[in-house]
Amino acid sequence: MPGLKELLRNKPSPGSPGFTSDQLKGLPIPPIEKTDPDVAKTIDLIPPRDFEIPPLSLFDAIQKRRTRRLFSETPLSISELSFLLWATQGVQQQVRSGLFTLRTVPSSGGMHPFETYLLVNRVENLDPGLYHYWALQHKLNYLAEHPGIAEKLIKACNDQDFVAKGALVFFWSARIYRSEWRNAENALKDILISAGHICQNLYLASEAIQVGVSPLITYQQELVDELVGLDGENEMVVYLATVGKVDTSVIQL
Repeated sequence: MPGLKELLRNKPSPGSPGFTSDQLKGLPIPPIEKTDPDVAKTIDLIPPRDFEIPPLSLFDAIQKRRTRRLFSETPLSISELSFLLWATQGVQQQVRSGLFTLRTVPSSGGMHPFETYLLVNRVENLDPGLYHYWALQHKLNYLAEHPGIAEKLIKACNDQDFVAKGALVFFWSARIYRSEWRNAENALKDILISAGHICQNLYLASEAIQVGVSPLITYQQELVDELVGLDGENEMVVYLATVGKVDTSVIQL
C-alpha cells in the first residue's frame, strides 16, 4: 500500500491533462448522506434559529481555544449538543437539484463526504448509546445501546482513558466514494483537509458554550470502525473528539 506521501503528491487536478473522475464520466452521484433503515428511534434537535448562545467574539474564541481533557460529571444539554452538531456539519442549503449542500464548514465541490456518529454518555434527555446525526433533517438517529463500550474505546485508543470520561464522543467518518466521485485522486486531500475544518469548528463552538474538547488521531483503525459499525473500506472513521463540561476545579494549561 502506498504511503501518505505517495498518495498526496504529484496528482493531477481538475482541468489538467490526465484528470478524470466518475463525475466527468457521467456516473450517478452518491447520496448526500447515508440512511439508517433500522434506527430504534429519531430525536428532534433544537433548530438553529432557537439557539441561545452566550456572546463571544471570534477573536476571543480563537484566543481561548485549547485542548481540555479533564471533564466534570455535568451533562450537556440537548440544546448545547444541537449547537455543536450544527456548527460542525449543519446543512444551510441544498443546491443544484438537491445533490449538493452548503454547510457550516467547507468541502471541495460541496461534496461533504462526512458522517457524524456520537457515543453519548451524559446528555440530558438522551439515553446513553450510539447515535448518528441526520444532517439534512437536523435530527439524531438512536442506533443502539452499547454496553461495555467505554472499555473497548479506551483499548482502541491505546489506553488513553480520558476519551471515555467526557459527556460524549464525536466520531467523524468519511464515505470515501462521495469525495472520489468528484475529486478522483484528490479525494484523500479533500477528506483530510475537511476533517480539520470540522474539528476546528467544534473547538470554536465549544468555547462559546464553555465546553472542553480533546480530539484524537491515535487509535486503532479496525477497532474504532468496528465500534461504530463501519466496514473500514467504503466508510471509515477519520477523526474523533471527546467533549464535556470542563472541570473548573483543576487548572488546565
